[in-house]
Amino acid sequence: MPANVTAKRAEPPARLPAELTQARRFGKARSAPSTALREDYVELVADLLAIEGEARPTDIARRLGVSHVSAIKAIARLKRDGLVVGRPYHGVFLTAVGKALAEQVRWSHRLVVDLLVAVGVPTEAAEADAEGMEHHVSDATLKVFGQYLRVREKQHEER
Repeated sequence: MPANVTAKRAEPPARLPAELTQARRFGKARSAPSTALREDYVELVADLLAIEGEARPTDIARRLGVSHVSAIKAIARLKRDGLVVGRPYHGVFLTAVGKALAEQVRWSHRLVVDLLVAVGVPTEAAEADAEGMEHHVSDATLKVFGQYLRVREKQHEER
């Protein structure tokens, strides 16, 4: 922890949560990397389609910093999951389900960035941090983030 940050001392819990509750929490954390990867690919495909008009595996690999082979394998998984379709010589395109997921991920990303900036995180750091956080925040937490930001915005308007 940075020296200029004060926090309560981390004490062990008074009691453990119920086994199923704890297993669900840890299960979510274990499945998160594959979910995050899938969401990153879908979000990038949506962005490339919107800005460049196409999402080629080569561009996807470069922008995610992975090998071409890794991108091809991930795209194959997205196809199996019904999130993208491939068109020869035209890259990949999102299905309706893929578009919906991309919109959800983009919304989550924006909400996390906006919250981080609202509490004083510099914009570039907020953007980078949101790339990881957006995949691990529950819908309930995102809802509270949104409520907090709306209240904060309303307070600023009243000043």
